[in-house]
Amino acid sequence: MSRTILDARMEESVASPQKRKGSQWERDVATYLKDNGFPFAERAYGAGRPQDVGDIDGLPGIVLEAKNCAKIELAAWMDEAATERANAWARYGVVIAKRRRKPVSDAYAIMPLSQLAQLLVEAGYGAGTP
Repeated sequence: MSRTILDARMEESVASPQKRKGSQWERDVATYLKDNGFPFAERAYGAGRPQDVGDIDGLPGIVLEAKNCAKIELAAWMDEAATERANAWARYGVVIAKRRRKPVSDAYAIMPLSQLAQLLVEAGYGAGTP
C-alpha cells in the first residue's frame, strides 16, 4: 500500500464525523461512476491543498467536487469547483451533491449553464458553439 493511501486512511481514522461522512461520499461517487462506464474513476487524495483539483480522479477534462452537507451552499460550492477546475486546467467543473435518504444515482450534478451548453454541443446536441 502506498504511503499516500496509508496517510489518508490514518487521517480518516482520527478525522471528525463530518470529514468521515464526506470521505465516504467521495468513495460512493467514485464507485458509482466506476460501475457506470468510467472504469478509471477513483477518489482523489490531497483535498484542501492549495492546488486542489477536485475530489474524483479518472475523468480527463472534468473536475468533480463531491458534497455531502446538511446545508446546500451552491454559490460557495460552485466557486470551489471553479477554482479546482482552473487548478486542473479542466474543461468542466461539476458539483455532485448528495440528496438526503436517496441513492448515489439520485445525487444532484450541478454545473454552470455555459459549461452544460458546451458539453451538449460537443456531444452532438445543438447546432453550434454556445
